[in-house]
Amino acid sequence: MIAEARARALLGAARARGWTVATAESCTGGLVAAAITDIPGSSDVFDRGFVTYSYPAKVAMLGVPQAMLAAHGAVSEPVARAMAEGALAASDADIAVAITGVAGPGASDSKPEGLVWFAVATRNATRAERRDFGALGRAAVRARSVETALDLATLAIAT
Repeated sequence: MIAEARARALLGAARARGWTVATAESCTGGLVAAAITDIPGSSDVFDRGFVTYSYPAKVAMLGVPQAMLAAHGAVSEPVARAMAEGALAASDADIAVAITGVAGPGASDSKPEGLVWFAVATRNATRAERRDFGALGRAAVRARSVETALDLATLAIAT
């Protein structure tokens, strides 16, 4: 229910500005797009979503450079930014939100479970944020990531 309220807020903010939204998701596997499209009438605001779980999908669908993935790994600020900018370029949207992280298990010393990078791209700017949700378990990290992505996109539209 928390995600529903946040999705409604995003849709309201986008409608107020006449904007459309795209998503680029990795660790959430399309849950942000699902939260948005669970709201009846969202089709006037939601353009499309990209689920790019693998490196090849990030490269092919979003134009994330292979060299960037090799240098930084998928869970990184540069890749989150490239995902958001790629979703914007590959869509008709005015704003794109991207998520890449470690929902768990499968963490490493440098990229622990609960580490998630977010990026929001508009035609004028891209902003990225790192969140460390901790080892809450896969479902909780994904749920918090959805809520955060919706909040960040809503804030970006409102400013």
